[in-house]
This record gives sequence, C-alpha cells and structure tokens, in this order.
Amino acid sequence: QVQLVESGGGLVQVGGSLRLSCTGSGFLFNVSPMAWYRQAPGNQREFVAAITTGGATNHADSVKGRFDISRDNTKNTVYLQMNHLQPEDTAVYYCKASIRMRLGGRLNDYWGQGTQVTVSS
Repeated sequence: QVQLVESGGGLVQVGGSLRLSCTGSGFLFNVSPMAWYRQAPGNQREFVAAITTGGATNHADSVKGRFDISRDNTKNTVYLQMNHLQPEDTAVYYCKASIRMRLGGRLNDYWGQGTQVTVSS
C-alpha cells in the first residue's frame, strides 16, 4: 500500500521558517519523482516545487529564492524548507509521488494527506 506521511506544518509568524517532511513507503522511492503542491481556501491546488530522482529541482516563481525542495533517498523522505514566510503562503501543503508500479506501466500520482501551514500577519 502506497503511503505518504507528512509532518512539519504549523503556525508561524511573518518572516519565519518551517521545514516540511514527507516520508514514503510501499513504492520504490529512489526512482519516483516527487513534488510539493499547496491549496489555499477557495483556490486551485498549485505547484510549489519538484525534484527528480537525480536531485534536479524546479520551484514556482512565487517561492523561488525562499523555498527549497530536497530529498534523502536513504530515508525515503522529501523535504520542503520554507524561509521568509508570508501570509500568502498560508495553505494546506501536499506532497506528491509519481509512481510506476511495473515496467512499462502507467505513471500514477499519489498524494499525501496534507499538512496545514498558517502564516500570521
């Protein structure tokens, strides 16, 4: 059973920092691209950052220079380091794994449960 377990969310003041973690199980983490998305009330779920199996990263313009995605394949964990947080960063943050369950199979997306990040102004 594929599982993505997140931690690290919470309440933080403007300008503060948080580090989110997402640990995966039930799939081959080291060959699965990972990503972070977020969704604020009334908004669509939006892309935040992604990381390839080799460690190449991509960050949304809205968080570039403030957030950093990383992964530790020995721990089956992807991280999102968030610095200089602003009220606009308030959202539920979700990690996503893109998983191929067998050779030649389809690539399917699996989502974590989400973790709330609230930035007080």
